[in-house]
Order: sequence, then C-alpha cells, then structure tokens
Amino acid sequence: MAKRKKQGPVNEKVAARRAARKAAKASGGALAPRRSFEGLPGEADWVAMREVVPAASATARTTAEYGSRDITVVTVLPGLLPAMHREDGQILVALQNVTSSGDPSRDVAAALLQVLDSEPGTSLTHLDLPGPGPRLQDVLDLDAPFEVTLHETFDFVLPPDSDPSPEVNDALEEFAGAIVPTVKLSSVDGAYWCRMGAREFLRWSRTEDEEQLLDALARLHAERRSAVDDGARFIGAFRSCGLVVPVWELEPGTEAEELEKPAPQFEARLAEALAVTDPLNAEERRARAGIVSRQVTLR
Repeated sequence: MAKRKKQGPVNEKVAARRAARKAAKASGGALAPRRSFEGLPGEADWVAMREVVPAASATARTTAEYGSRDITVVTVLPGLLPAMHREDGQILVALQNVTSSGDPSRDVAAALLQVLDSEPGTSLTHLDLPGPGPRLQDVLDLDAPFEVTLHETFDFVLPPDSDPSPEVNDALEEFAGAIVPTVKLSSVDGAYWCRMGAREFLRWSRTEDEEQLLDALARLHAERRSAVDDGARFIGAFRSCGLVVPVWELEPGTEAEELEKPAPQFEARLAEALAVTDPLNAEERRARAGIVSRQVTLR
C-alpha cells in the first residue's frame, strides 16, 4: 500500500484559490475578468493601491441602486478587516485583504455590500469566498472621480477628532511601522515614487495592452532609452489585475519631485514606441525576453 504524503500547514491563500476554481466550475466555468478594475475611473490607481501603495485612501460613490452612498476606499485596514462602518457613519472598504476569489473587484464589492446596511460601529471581520454577484463596476458610480490621497500613518481610518483607546493607538502605531515612504506623481497617471531603505524606486501602473506595452518597453530598452531619468535603471516589471507595472531603480537620493518633468518625457517616448507596429528585431526580442523572464505576477 502506498504511503500517504504528510501534509503540511494549509496556506490560506492557496486554499482560497482552490475554492475559487471549484466555485467557477460549479457555476459553469466562468472565469474572472483578466483586468479586474477595467472600466472604473482611475484603473491604474486601483491596481497600485492594491499592490504597491502602503497607506492611501480615495473617495467613491455607490450608484442610486445602492443608495448613492459616499464611501472611502483604502489600501488596508488594521487587522486586515475587509470593511468597516465607522461610528460617524462613514463606510471604509479595503483593497488589500486575505480572501480572494480570483476577482478583486467582486471581492471588494461583496465586502462593501455587506457593510452598507450595517449599523454604525460595525466591522466586517471576515469575508467568505463570494460566489457570482455584483462587481465594483456594477456597484459604483462610474462618473465619480477616484482621487488618491497618501498617508504617513493609519490615523485616517479613525473618525475626525476621535479619542481612541491606548490599545487602538498601539495597534495603529505598530501597523504604521511597515509604511514605506511613497509619493504619487502629479504630472502623469498611476506613477508612485517610493524609498526603501537607502534606495529609491518608481513603480508605474500602466493601462496599455500587456503585449503591446512589453514590445514598446523592449524597443526602448534595446535602444538604451528605457531610463525614466538620468541615473535611473529600468529593472523589470510585474503584473497584477491584468496590468503591467514597470519598475525603475532611481539614482540614489532622487526625490519624487525630481521625476515630475522627466516622467512625461518618458511617457512621450513610450507612446512613440507603442505606435510602432513592425516586428521586433533580434536585439529587441532579446530585450523583451529578459523583461518577461524577470516579470512577476502578483495575485
């Protein structure tokens, strides 16, 4: 008789993905949209807030069908809560959480709908893996702007002028210890400067078609024109929610404001490369292969 393999501890994220696949089969095999936040205003910022921004908030509004409620979308809530209905009546819903059906838009919408009709002071502590249902594109007013505000602490999750307990203060301070200094560029969309230790980076969430964007980046890289600024180095890209997020390591000491002029200039070069439809030459193919080999897919 064959011996059973000893099972290790269950990984919660892996278990969630397996459950999502089973749910998809049970519902006829429907797959989650490749671009989770496509169609929402500020798609690039939705993806950035889910993956690369540590502490930020943005305002949104539900449709008339769902009460025309003003809500606050945040990167993460202390305790990894999916959502909360604050004592002052404000609804907060988090983009970074543990449970995932494979469609972040469906997950966040499910959390939002659960707290919309709850009593003030209610926190959603757990989100079961949601089945088919409304997505954010169905729940939110798509004409309402999505404007991101970055924060240096997590005090923004508390009502204004609140007097939190020492325990809550301690929890917020501990949570804030993981915040990486981050600044959103104002001259272009979806670009975020950050400082990690003694190194600075630019991570730029892009909404172009993935294959076309990779071709364009490869053309620029082969021509030695892929640096977003003097002294910067294009180091690769990662994928999340159907978008590609190129990453540059910047010259040591570079501040966010120093990128406001070169970033639009690089975007113009990228637009020129995107407009080229000729097949990649040998050097460009090698550059593309190098980019793809280092590409990492997040969630």
